[in-house]
Amino acid sequence: MSVTQLSDSAQNYLKIIFSLNEWSDEAVSPTVIAEKAGVKLSTVSGAMSKLRQQGLLNHAPYGAVSLTALGREYAVTMVRRHRLIETFLVQMLGYRWDQVHEEAEQLEHAVSDFMVQRIDELLGYPTRDPHGDPIPTAEGAISFPAATLLAQAKPGQKVRVERISDADSELLQYFSENGIIVGAQLNIATGEPFSDTLEVTANGEPTVIRLGARATEAVWVSPLDSTD
Repeated sequence: MSVTQLSDSAQNYLKIIFSLNEWSDEAVSPTVIAEKAGVKLSTVSGAMSKLRQQGLLNHAPYGAVSLTALGREYAVTMVRRHRLIETFLVQMLGYRWDQVHEEAEQLEHAVSDFMVQRIDELLGYPTRDPHGDPIPTAEGAISFPAATLLAQAKPGQKVRVERISDADSELLQYFSENGIIVGAQLNIATGEPFSDTLEVTANGEPTVIRLGARATEAVWVSPLDSTD
């Protein structure tokens, strides 16, 4: 069996489980999967049972869900398709980064492995998608940037944006309007007392941008030294 023999929903579930564990160590539960997929818990429970029978995941009753080696292989294949398509839409068709997720969700099930390979070649074998997520190689290798949440950055620190969650298109638009994109350099300052905000300036611009938890928990950064 190959990933193309799975239903679209099965492919989605494998990709969701992988993505939930990609930037977090928290256990993945059927409830979280249902929230992410936008379906009922009972629907997810039935799907998890079927995927377990196919040898694609491990799931004990009331326990966490994890991918088997084969399940991970298929999930990575779908992640690769999704992120290459997103990159293609931005670089070649002029989509904004907040427009590509839903398009890629549809197209990833329809493209052939040959088309994915040709897209990869055309783009020059990119390693990151427009949001900074790593693009797996054809062999399934993934190179993650050393990054932590912006929420954990310290005042006075200078950081580079490595990854921005694509879960909220309105937030992506806001970031773009304020120069907070992958590769941007941010200077960190403390927000007003008791405001639960972080103040940043982007790319040397003087404008102060005040970010709340919704924003600082959607951005991953790496520290820069004083010479950068």
